[in-house]
Amino acid sequence: MLKIVFPVCCGIDVHKKFVVATIATTDQNNITTYKTREFLTFTQDLLKLSNWLKENNCYFVCMESTGKYWIPVYSILEKSCDITLANPKFIRNIPGKKTDKRDSIWIADLHKHGLVMGSFIPPENIRALRDLFRYRFKLVNMRSGEKNRFQNSLTMSNIMISSVVSDTFGKSAQAIIKFMLDNPNIKDFDFISMLHTKLIPKAELIKKSIDGNISSTQSVKMTTCLNHFNALNQCIAQIDETISLLTAQFKPQIDLLSTIPGITEKSASSIISEIGVDMSLFSTSKKICSWAGLSPQNNESAGKKKNVHISRAGDYIKPLLVQCANAAIKDKSCPYFRFRYEQIKKRRGHKRAIIAIARMLLTCIYNMLIKNEVFNTELYHQYLLDFKKPQVNNNVQAAIKFLSTKGFIIESVQPIGETKTHLNLD
Repeated sequence: MLKIVFPVCCGIDVHKKFVVATIATTDQNNITTYKTREFLTFTQDLLKLSNWLKENNCYFVCMESTGKYWIPVYSILEKSCDITLANPKFIRNIPGKKTDKRDSIWIADLHKHGLVMGSFIPPENIRALRDLFRYRFKLVNMRSGEKNRFQNSLTMSNIMISSVVSDTFGKSAQAIIKFMLDNPNIKDFDFISMLHTKLIPKAELIKKSIDGNISSTQSVKMTTCLNHFNALNQCIAQIDETISLLTAQFKPQIDLLSTIPGITEKSASSIISEIGVDMSLFSTSKKICSWAGLSPQNNESAGKKKNVHISRAGDYIKPLLVQCANAAIKDKSCPYFRFRYEQIKKRRGHKRAIIAIARMLLTCIYNMLIKNEVFNTELYHQYLLDFKKPQVNNNVQAAIKFLSTKGFIIESVQPIGETKTHLNLD
């Protein structure tokens, strides 16, 4: 019989308009009784749910993370209850027996035995910072989309200024394009006065590149894209101001993580918004790497290991760490990451190698936040020095192993200079 971990606990089946809660009470004879009630998701009704739990001395709650609908329930109950938020795939009910009431009873039964693994939920201040960073990420993606659409319109109009200047959205290029949009009938105009000093030698090329025809349709589209692009810049600037206020309390941790190669102050702030600063919530560095989707899966059957791709977890932190990893392998102040990347790339390819470097960075972050220590570059320099020392014995053993695979029989092996090694071909 399974051990009862929580004699009094509650399982909640969450929906958009209502929640179904079941309190499971187990007595000394291991007999469980159930009380089930349904509550609407309005604030007053969720407060009634909280009071109902208190009346029944129930302070351990388990619920599934259904979309965003779990958030208001969690916000109401987190102050008075110990909440375990579970991924729906880990607490799925048996097919054919699914009703809202049975789902809540099933969740309560799993939780009373301690069989539900809770998801990582950071504190409220970290959640607020995470929400802003994720929204900023969406805005940056939207801005990139508008830039691509604007560039497509230029290509369709045969305006090839992007082939001459490095940035189409630079000051000089935008001044020329804006004049062309405002004055579609003027073909010959003084564009040299709009150029930056470094672009003046390219004046002839720029003149050829802007010799196109912007139709009225493309003109409207490009103007709309520019207006939206500028509006998104204002929104991102406003979000950045709020983020700078919220990250002030984490200044020591941000400065700590900024010492890691490839991680800037902004990326350190974004990483903290995802994982927080309290690493005691993760038992080991392997746990946080698995949570971030940087660990291969276990997929073995009948003694055969099958597909072991990394999981789809870490939708936000994984791309961020991959960007930091790409920067770390280019950082000359710590060549270790480049060295390890090249080693893994030879055997496994670029994608797996960069994921491995991202995992190394997250492991560094975990240990640095726990120990409150800055990144020590000297340790990695010493590792490289020790690794590059000549390993005579290893080379001899490797040569013997290689010859054995080619059919040679090793009769005797003595140190070089004393006796010769006799090899017989089998």
